[in-house]
Amino acid sequence: MTRPLRIGLSPRILHTPPAGLGFPKKTLQYLEQTVAHWIMRRRALAFMLPAIETGGVERSHVRISDYVREIDGLVLQGGADVSPISYGETPTRPEWSGDRVRDLYEMELFWECVVQGKPVLGICRGLQLINVALGGTLYQDIATEHPHAILHVDDILYDQHRHTVLIEENSRLAKLYGENYQRLVNSIHHQAIKRLGRDSVVEAVSDVDGIIEAIRMRGECYVTAFQWHPEFHGGATDLLDSGPILDDFLAAAEKQRM
Repeated sequence: MTRPLRIGLSPRILHTPPAGLGFPKKTLQYLEQTVAHWIMRRRALAFMLPAIETGGVERSHVRISDYVREIDGLVLQGGADVSPISYGETPTRPEWSGDRVRDLYEMELFWECVVQGKPVLGICRGLQLINVALGGTLYQDIATEHPHAILHVDDILYDQHRHTVLIEENSRLAKLYGENYQRLVNSIHHQAIKRLGRDSVVEAVSDVDGIIEAIRMRGECYVTAFQWHPEFHGGATDLLDSGPILDDFLAAAEKQRM
């Protein structure tokens, strides 16, 4: 019997846990449950890939290439901001400093997947990280740097905040969803792509303000990313069905291991 697909998930990192969690002066790495269950509902196995920090695990014992060799695909999940330092800028506010440690780890994971031909799917921060890895930049804060944009995050509504996106004609995303190019998605981000990275194409934009909502990397390696959270769409019939996105990614994972 063919073994289930093994999908690696990059961790969220909590550098300073709240006192109530009971881990003073420790670092926590974790998954948000929904993203793991989204992968698992297609009978694929989800594995968190703990970050390897300098001074922690010796690189001679565990290498990123070892991680990637054991998985069939990688999901870069959402979470903390991408640090402006990662795309050559200085944070304009302290709260937008992001997580540089996670950035460096995920970029190394990303490039190792590209080298080994393992498919990559980015979600929210994952889209931004891929864009930065490809040499692009971000709006540190949409409301500040793109004042004519619609509201892309609502702290109270969280994943219930929504807007429509326009899928680009003739894109792979359009082939997955047919000729109804305008679709409704959730929106939970205050950063967004400013300058598109090299070797990538836009597959969807916010139809009101043009904010980039989905990208795909050119070339043989399967790399796709979405600004919305497909794993949060669940059974909502008015939102874009996340099934075709997941199935396409897993099909690419299956193909590369043959």
